[in-house]
Amino acid sequence: MVARVGIVMGSVSDWETMRAAADVLDELGVAHEVRVVSAHRTPRRMVAWAEGAAARGIRVIIAGAGGAAHLPGMVASLTTLPVLGVPVESAVLRGVDSLLSIVQMPAGVPVGTLAIGPAGARNAGLLAAAILALGDPDLAHRLAELRRFQSESVPETP
Repeated sequence: MVARVGIVMGSVSDWETMRAAADVLDELGVAHEVRVVSAHRTPRRMVAWAEGAAARGIRVIIAGAGGAAHLPGMVASLTTLPVLGVPVESAVLRGVDSLLSIVQMPAGVPVGTLAIGPAGARNAGLLAAAILALGDPDLAHRLAELRRFQSESVPETP
């Protein structure tokens, strides 16, 4: 099965956060690939991965990064695929630095930015699935079922 979503992160330690995106894609049956491609430590790997993503069948990219968090923006500068940025919580500024780095992209290089941490990663997976579901009725149905189940699991009383 060809991966339709690419999940990248700047460091292996980011997997703790980014796993939430992969988990929801697994729940929905969306094929994805996961790679570590640091904008700072492995820039050539990042360029090769981003430039080849569309040719490999990737349709949406989820990029997570902490600290300076340049990965989502750098990946977005190398492809016209939609890029969803996930700020990874950092020890010093609790992810606010990551959030500001990702959300403040210059005009012309868009990155859809999600919340800091695992909630943002899960929502990035859901948003990637929603984008893909525009052209995939079966995925749209699975996504609607997940949302229905989510709603039904909320109790009416404490």
